[in-house]
Amino acid sequence: MGLEAHLLVVDDDLRLADLLSRYLRRNGFAVSVAADSAEARERLRQFVFDLVVLDVMLPDRDGFALAREIRSRSDVPILFLTARGEPQDRIAGLETGADDYLVKPFEPRELLLRISTILRRSRRGGRPGTLRFGPWSFDPELAELRHEERGAVRLTAAESSLLAVLARAPGRVFSREQLAAESRISGSERAIDVQMARLRRKLGEDPREPRWLLTVRGEGYLLRTGG
Repeated sequence: MGLEAHLLVVDDDLRLADLLSRYLRRNGFAVSVAADSAEARERLRQFVFDLVVLDVMLPDRDGFALAREIRSRSDVPILFLTARGEPQDRIAGLETGADDYLVKPFEPRELLLRISTILRRSRRGGRPGTLRFGPWSFDPELAELRHEERGAVRLTAAESSLLAVLARAPGRVFSREQLAAESRISGSERAIDVQMARLRRKLGEDPREPRWLLTVRGEGYLLRTGG
């Protein structure tokens, strides 16, 4: 039922967010979670989502304001899931450009049906895990690297597998040994350095001051998505 769509759940109730994400994953969705609007914005910079499940009462910002911000730059569907069930709240939520509004407590099955309906209507339902960093996006499933102006950039199997490992955990340092074991790059750890240099050239990186593929001295490499 999930159509392998990637959902972002934004809710500061960590227990509910955990229960909800586990339920949605069991039904075929990929799920990321954010506890406040700042974390939600960071997730939205990193990934392409198919739908946002958004609480109204967030600790750092009103959910309605966050929805308006999201809608100003994206057409990603938004479903409000909140305890605020007064008619004026529903109207305010829909006026932000949200696609639906469901009041807590709710039946999980109803939430699932509403999400599926929105996804069918929006004709999104894309693959999970497309990662954004600056003008670039990387789809690990298709092994496709794209620039927002120049379009697709061809990667070798070794380059795409190396980027796929780094993209699994942006900001995490992977040792050369880890990268060699988890990618399709055979040979010595020196081979990782060679492939990293080639990948940086395709990204147009300055080898002395790389912006996205960073070297952590004595530890390994990481993929940075912000900045």
